[in-house]
Amino acid sequence: MTKLNQIIAVEKGVKAKAFQDLTQAHHDLQKATLLSGISRTYQAKDEEGEQLPPESTRVQVKAEDVLRATAATLTRLFDVTATKDWSNREACADVVVAGTTLLREVPVSYLLFLEKQLVDLHTFVRKLPVLDAAETWTQDPSTDAWRTEPVRTVRTKKVPRNHVKAEATAEHPAQVEMYFEDVAVGYWTTVKFSGALPARRINELLDRVEKLQHAVKFAREEANSAEVTDRSVGAVVFDYLLG
Repeated sequence: MTKLNQIIAVEKGVKAKAFQDLTQAHHDLQKATLLSGISRTYQAKDEEGEQLPPESTRVQVKAEDVLRATAATLTRLFDVTATKDWSNREACADVVVAGTTLLREVPVSYLLFLEKQLVDLHTFVRKLPVLDAAETWTQDPSTDAWRTEPVRTVRTKKVPRNHVKAEATAEHPAQVEMYFEDVAVGYWTTVKFSGALPARRINELLDRVEKLQHAVKFAREEANSAEVTDRSVGAVVFDYLLG
């Protein structure tokens, strides 16, 4: 049977790792280059035109994957802290969201912990990368990312031309001026990819975090206040938040 002092001994290390992982996830999601992808193919205007290879960049970071990884990291922290607080509780209350009891008999110390974590999560979710509203995005099952419709653009090439300013005469040669003309030589077909999230999804996540924040604060106000039993509450919290 696990002792309370053993849980206290490992809690600091679990907290440090969770903070480190959450910070790294936050930094990764602020790097637009990791969230963005593109696929371009080129078609020459005619058979004699220059042939160019296709270009592509894969989406390296997907916000939904980071959310799941962050949930997995914080679940361990939530469970260790729950095990410590439940073992020595005096006052407790249920956490109820929209009439549904999410967590039962939560001690005051853990409610305080939840409040702080939810403040950090609210900041994290509020800063999640959002899809560019100027584009129309659809989900692409083949890449598990968002993509735009193909857009075709013209590739031009400067071709030298001669302009005769004065025709040749018996006494003088022709006066010719060279200039460059942009001539269409092919077409780029471009598809943009992104690992960011629709604004609707971010707003939905924010709404869930805020509802849980209100429920936790209400439970804390309602509450009046060895060997331990391992508690597993992190999965319940994040199943709700990311549901």
